[in-house]
Amino acid sequence: MSENVVPYGGQAVIEGVMFGGRNTQVTAVRRKNGQIETLELEKKQIPWVNSLKKIPLLRGIVSLIEASASGAKHLQYATEVYEQEEEGTPEIKTETKTTGKVQMMIGVAIIGVLSLVVGKVIFTVLPAALASWIFDPYVKNMILQNLIEGSIKTILLLGYLWGVSRTPIMKRVFQYHGAEHKVISAYENREELTVSNVQKYSTLHYRCGSSFMIFTVIVGVIVYSFFTYDSVWDRVLTRLLLLPLVIGLSFEVLKLTNAVRKIPVLQYLGYPGLWLQKLTTREPDDDQVEVAIAAFVRMRDLDEAYVTNGQPARTVAKSIQT
Repeated sequence: MSENVVPYGGQAVIEGVMFGGRNTQVTAVRRKNGQIETLELEKKQIPWVNSLKKIPLLRGIVSLIEASASGAKHLQYATEVYEQEEEGTPEIKTETKTTGKVQMMIGVAIIGVLSLVVGKVIFTVLPAALASWIFDPYVKNMILQNLIEGSIKTILLLGYLWGVSRTPIMKRVFQYHGAEHKVISAYENREELTVSNVQKYSTLHYRCGSSFMIFTVIVGVIVYSFFTYDSVWDRVLTRLLLLPLVIGLSFEVLKLTNAVRKIPVLQYLGYPGLWLQKLTTREPDDDQVEVAIAAFVRMRDLDEAYVTNGQPARTVAKSIQT
């Protein structure tokens, strides 16, 4: 990747896409009347957090927490726009109250990017317990036990993603996830961001939260092989204590696979993540790509304005007539 190309990131939301820049974050969503509306937020810069993000292993944990926290507002905004469309309410409220329905939909939508801490705990504890109760009485080899645990975790993860992908809302979220990847790839290849140019690219991208999820499974199998346990509770506790290390190492693996993605042979290191993305992305239509482009262009414009004028984005909702 050229040094002049910024490694922008994003995530799909309900009927839209969020892109995060160095100083701003923009979510664009499509209204039923054809309008694209954007929510524009300043990206808070916290010096000590930025310092932690430069430290290997720690930066993965910090990035996970930061992405979950900053993405919540955008997910809530997109969800409330969706609810208002379903109810026929035209107004957009930037300062909103999170209802039980909103919380439920936010929890579902967030799997397009990074798993929440609670999700990581569940997908750590449950496979360890199942492997101990069902297979440990018959399998004594530690490495084989860890492979079985990793297989259970993979099956649960794939089953969960497949089940979620069957819902109408999440099918469209996964299409927007694909649109997000296409826009980033077009940008990284210095293409003009038109719908036809963006549609040429794959819905898969090496630098994706879905890849991170599968890498936590693979890295976990390796890390856990260095530790023994005496009971199911000992095993579960060990997994929980090692979870920060697994997350940190998985983030470094994600960065590595992205760095070597254009090197023959080494590019295959990222394939497990790309395979998982076949579940979490779908081919978007032109209208969805247009929304993703609108979010990205607005984010980049605001970022450049911040650098030039020192003017951060404010919490606003704007309409773009299409």
